[in-house]
Amino acid sequence: MRLIIIDLAICLSIVAALPVPTIAQEQGDNMVKYTPEFEFRDGIYPNFMSVKNNSPIPKTRLVTDADLFSRDFYQEVTEKSRIVYYDDNGVMQELRTSNIWGYGRNGVLYINLGGKFHRISFVGSICHFVATMTTYNTGYYDPYYYPGYYNRYYRNPNSSYSTTEVRQYLIDFETGKLFEFDVSSVELMLMKDPELYEEYISLRRKKKKQYKFVYIRKYNEKHPLYFPVE
Repeated sequence: MRLIIIDLAICLSIVAALPVPTIAQEQGDNMVKYTPEFEFRDGIYPNFMSVKNNSPIPKTRLVTDADLFSRDFYQEVTEKSRIVYYDDNGVMQELRTSNIWGYGRNGVLYINLGGKFHRISFVGSICHFVATMTTYNTGYYDPYYYPGYYNRYYRNPNSSYSTTEVRQYLIDFETGKLFEFDVSSVELMLMKDPELYEEYISLRRKKKKQYKFVYIRKYNEKHPLYFPVE
């Protein structure tokens, strides 16, 4: 029995001395770690999986009258209700523009949200971006409007109006889900890292608001993003 214990202790010491695989090693040689110098391929990204694989539909496969070398190429293409292209087998296909995930231009991702395409300025396992959203309100009710009474300062209650505001969003790059950038969403994201989660929820409410982006950065540093090598 004593010999067995000694052998077990030796085995444990050997295991402890073995190098622990890094995240990069676990990813394999066919994956590359995301850095600020990383460039996404230009083209139309039909869905989130194509983003994760960095495999858009190249602009050369798109059926369009837009100038391939125009600075506004993707803007012109996405102004159409449908995007027509040739797939890998040379068969013509089409997508509803409102259904595509977004596009890549000059190595940068643009996400489709609210009928507009917004630049993703901060990429990581948790992405962050800012979007200008327009909300349309119809059937506006004015309690001071009286039918038959003319007043140029009051609007017809059947009129409509729009409001525009700047909003911040997060993208969970594991699932592709979109969240508004608030305390509850940051807490939800950090739950996948118990250590960071416990740190964050222990903060006071005011500090949580102040340190939202700090903890997003911390999470991305601990959990780097990888993409397939070409």
